[in-house]
Amino acid sequence: MGKRVLVIEDEPNITEAIRFFLSRDGWEVFAHSKGHDALEVIAHRKPDLLILDVMLPGRSGYEILRDLREQPEWTELPVLMLTARGQAKDREMAAEAGASRFMTKPFSNSDILEAVRELAPV
Repeated sequence: MGKRVLVIEDEPNITEAIRFFLSRDGWEVFAHSKGHDALEVIAHRKPDLLILDVMLPGRSGYEILRDLREQPEWTELPVLMLTARGQAKDREMAAEAGASRFMTKPFSNSDILEAVRELAPV
């Protein structure tokens, strides 16, 4: 199988759509829907790429990413942040937290696929 991607997203329809087209592109896709234990799931799955929603139950994607970037083994992990809010402030917060790329919802499958291929080529 190809590279491993972990999708942390609490909307099942978005998760399944991402899982479907990334799997067809050769990715091994794992999913999780909560923020409170996201760091443990990341450590367990050891993804090559993380797709992280901003608004999650338990913790925000910004908090998760800040904590993740403080751990030396995860400083270089490509992280694509997803959010329904695309204001300049949101983009700024994502960049400050350490996001590799930021994308607003709704998005097209081709936009996600292009971002994933750029962030972590198979």
